Amino acid sequence: MRIDQLVPGFAKHDAISNHVLQLRRAFRAVGYDSDIYADWIDPRFAGEGARPFADGPPAGDLERVILYHASTNSPMAEWLEKVAAAGQPVVADYHNVTPSRYFARWEPPAAKSMDLARKQLEQLAPVTGLALADSGYNEAELIELGYRRTAVCPILLDLEEYHRDPDSKTLTRLRRQRERGGRRWLFVGRISPNKCQHDVVAAFAVYRRLFDPLATLTLVGGATSPRYQRALQQMSEELGLGDGLELRDATPFPQLLAYFRASDVFVCLSEHEGFCVPILEAMELGLPVLAYQAAAVTETVAGAGVLLADKDPLTVACAVDDLLTDEARRAGVVAAGRSRAAEFSLESTRRRFLATVERWLAAEGA
Repeated sequence: MRIDQLVPGFAKHDAISNHVLQLRRAFRAVGYDSDIYADWIDPRFAGEGARPFADGPPAGDLERVILYHASTNSPMAEWLEKVAAAGQPVVADYHNVTPSRYFARWEPPAAKSMDLARKQLEQLAPVTGLALADSGYNEAELIELGYRRTAVCPILLDLEEYHRDPDSKTLTRLRRQRERGGRRWLFVGRISPNKCQHDVVAAFAVYRRLFDPLATLTLVGGATSPRYQRALQQMSEELGLGDGLELRDATPFPQLLAYFRASDVFVCLSEHEGFCVPILEAMELGLPVLAYQAAAVTETVAGAGVLLADKDPLTVACAVDDLLTDEARRAGVVAAGRSRAAEFSLESTRRRFLATVERWLAAEGA
């Protein structure tokens, strides 16, 4: 029996790509042959052994299960629809598609791409044997689209990797900045309208004015909307934040670890997340999380952080100040976060994923 994976993009520092790699290791460890096929392969990730989708995999082999990672539009989806209708066993692993309304104003072509991705997801429903989702929020969407057999299987993430040594130069620089005083806010995620970094910037500006004029905010993540990124930069200038705001592009992992280690609070005001891996990363590293309760964020935090029903800038600023000035409360949030992150240990999530797939295989008589 083979379980081959299809992923539209295979990239370094990407949560889905890392999940795909962990799944391949898990499948091979229990005796399944398993390869990865990608429509686009980051040259920096070429050594990880993904194959071009154009080179395969062969269809029509009933001893081969194809596991498709759905998160964007892809020619893979149309191919899968055809081969699955002809009897090829197909499993979908759904990582969420951002609603196009968030991009319609900023990047119209991207919005059209998201509409196509959602259409492809719906078209795969009748021919997919098992549909997996990395949150209950994503599973509800699959059910609404007509997927018959679904299950929640959290994303595979090796949290032990986050305890490696951070980049020493970056950490030294950040610690020297801290010597001048001021709390450090952090958010990690693509610069994207649905992630609402503008709300974080607005709340941070209020926080600096009312509580901590030396505070700094770092936003880490490559831009999926250059226009939105430029608007953030203009907003920062109009608010007079100066060097209080640092916008970082996609950051090498050791440098990212340094930002987590040197920060005081992780602030997420995103309106649409299918899971939000950086929340778990922050929890694992002892960084208290304050987040807006929307989409899958409430489920991911699960009471192990500060959840806000209102993200008015004053409300957020006061909530951050309350959290950071009450040491006992902060310590409780940090402890709860670490306990929550422990629920996503690689051993646990790998076992759960394999058990779900193997139950389906047994039911199918494979």
